[in-house]
Amino acid sequence: MANTALISVICADHAGLIADVTGRLYELGVNLGDTTFAVLGGGAEFTLVAKLPADMNLAEVEQDLAGLPMLKGAKLTVQPFQYRESHDDSAQITHRIEISGDDSPGLIARLSEVSRQYGVNIVRLNSESAPSSSGARFVLRMAVFIPADKAASCMAAVANTAGQMHLKCQWQQVA
Repeated sequence: MANTALISVICADHAGLIADVTGRLYELGVNLGDTTFAVLGGGAEFTLVAKLPADMNLAEVEQDLAGLPMLKGAKLTVQPFQYRESHDDSAQITHRIEISGDDSPGLIARLSEVSRQYGVNIVRLNSESAPSSSGARFVLRMAVFIPADKAASCMAAVANTAGQMHLKCQWQQVA
């Protein structure tokens, strides 16, 4: 029976990082599940759920990955994953939302509070702040699950909250 692990890498961003890590895991016989990758400033975060062969332990995987030249100096952890390997219906994406405008403190907090009021599960969230002529430009992208009976009122509330903060809100329903 395979062990399930959470593998997390935080390191400098490099072209080929995903190829090197996933290629090595494939060579080890590791089967990948849910996986996320993000560039964060000049760094990168790569996290994945992995099924290890029954005869392989977590320390072996961590030691092997640490030997990859691209991961020199990386913060690398391989630990047991104690949750379900697959997600339930509330992690199915029903809507994609993009909010943009001038950055100010509390944007994500206010917008995610609206989501909580409607039983929204934020499945993915990405935000970026970049310099602009007016200060800093902010872009927030979310992939969310919204209960069908609350979708219209929820999206109206999100758009209203964004508008109160002088932000542009775009969204689309995912089929």
